[in-house]
Amino acid sequence: MNPHDFSSELAELDAQTLLRTRRVVSSPCGAEIMIDGKRLINFCSNDYLGLANDAALIAAAQDGAQLYGVGAGASHLVCGHSEPHEALEHRLAEFVGAERALFFSAGYMANLGVVTALLGRDDAIFSDALNHASLIDAARLSRATIHRYDHLDIVALDTLLAESKARRKLVVSDAVFSMDGDIAPLDQLMALCERHDALLLADDAHGFGVLGPQGRGTPAHFLAHCDTYFDTPSPRLIHMGTLGKAAGVSGAFVSGSAGLIEWLMQKARTYIYTTASPPLLAYALLTSIDLIESGDARRAQLAARIAQFRSQLKLRRWRLAASSTPIQPLIIGDNQEALAVAKALMERGLWVVAIRPPTVPQGTTRLRITLSAAHSEAQVDHLTNSLMELEAR
Repeated sequence: MNPHDFSSELAELDAQTLLRTRRVVSSPCGAEIMIDGKRLINFCSNDYLGLANDAALIAAAQDGAQLYGVGAGASHLVCGHSEPHEALEHRLAEFVGAERALFFSAGYMANLGVVTALLGRDDAIFSDALNHASLIDAARLSRATIHRYDHLDIVALDTLLAESKARRKLVVSDAVFSMDGDIAPLDQLMALCERHDALLLADDAHGFGVLGPQGRGTPAHFLAHCDTYFDTPSPRLIHMGTLGKAAGVSGAFVSGSAGLIEWLMQKARTYIYTTASPPLLAYALLTSIDLIESGDARRAQLAARIAQFRSQLKLRRWRLAASSTPIQPLIIGDNQEALAVAKALMERGLWVVAIRPPTVPQGTTRLRITLSAAHSEAQVDHLTNSLMELEAR
């Protein structure tokens, strides 16, 4: 086999119906998008609050470009850290109730930066079996001992933490799991971290902006009953949230204690050694946080569409996973059937993608349906009716 020829490997992926393809979108992200010249109702973006094409964010980005140009020109620690970056970090820390926050160019980079800055060979990481790929890769790169526990198995995690003699222990978990839509019990995870002297990294990519009071995220969703939470956040909690999903723009943040954030600024290689993201994005994100904070009506609309979808969809063969979040996984199982259903939906004007292994476990190929505050009741009706008709074939 020619090691420089990938045709056989690509053919094997194709034979297993695992070959990925791209579609070119020729419109802004929204409830409807243009793909290959066809207007489709979009049920697969992470634009949960419908902010990606919001007029206020567009205006803020335009103002940011006029004030600060397009590129940052250097990394944050050279000359790329602009006034909007600094203001955004302060705004994010205040919003989620943390001492400090650090702005990263992407959630993947944030997770890699945090885990590798905190852990080494003498340390241990405890990872949920269904964590996002960025957390899995971060654990491997850290060179720490990796303990993988079954999905949401708190008892197993408790045992693993109790048995560990590591110098530093870090529990890592999606807050809202990206392919399943279920929510990690952060209150229970925090209790275990207190009991076993561990840190908790909560990847809140799909909870920030949606869950918690004013959309402050999954930690606030669980800890809102604690009156002192925003005044005295736990130093054990490391909160990572992305800003290209519900926030509608781009980037990510990590929040936590002042000492933690200072350490990450000194040691997180994915922060130190990359050009800062354009200041105009940070400038736009300041408006985005305002819209999230005042966005209870959007979250109510989103909750109504989720409830409508779950109540209307009646299935016999396929399985709708248990989820109260905008991520609604429809488990079909077979790769070929899932691809055929996605194609049939596209023919009906609906854009939903099939998610296959290795992104999800073998035998759980699914349609990852995502709902947005921008969807109308009629659009959700069209989706549920189409799915029930296709299943009955």
